[in-house]
Amino acid sequence: METGQRRNLAIFYCQNVPESKEHDRQALEKRYGKSIRLFPIPCSGRLDYIHLLKALEEFADAVYVITCPLGTCRYLEGNKRAVKRVQRTRSVIEDIGLEKERLDIIIGSSKEPKTLASLCEELMERASSLPPSPVHRKKV
Repeated sequence: METGQRRNLAIFYCQNVPESKEHDRQALEKRYGKSIRLFPIPCSGRLDYIHLLKALEEFADAVYVITCPLGTCRYLEGNKRAVKRVQRTRSVIEDIGLEKERLDIIIGSSKEPKTLASLCEELMERASSLPPSPVHRKKV
């Protein structure tokens, strides 16, 4: 298995994450190239499980959802809904034989907020320990 290498990530993030404006997103995509796709969303609660599964099917070795801190969602409980959806989707991918570590949620901290860039760096490091997705193996 090829571990320790850069993997392809899909990162869905709440637009309330610090330093997550359009120019920040573009700089990160330029820095990481095709290894990262960033999807800003007005609220993590709007994210549906189909978006997560589609990213895993189409291109991503791992998918992450970054929410605003619990209790600070401007749509009241959006981040709580996101947590439930990610948990359910993890169960689904585990049932079909993928590692549940290919999907995770990062809940922002109001006491020690992290920028989108620092979170992306951490997630790239975390995903490098995963093997390439078996979904994307080329047929011989």
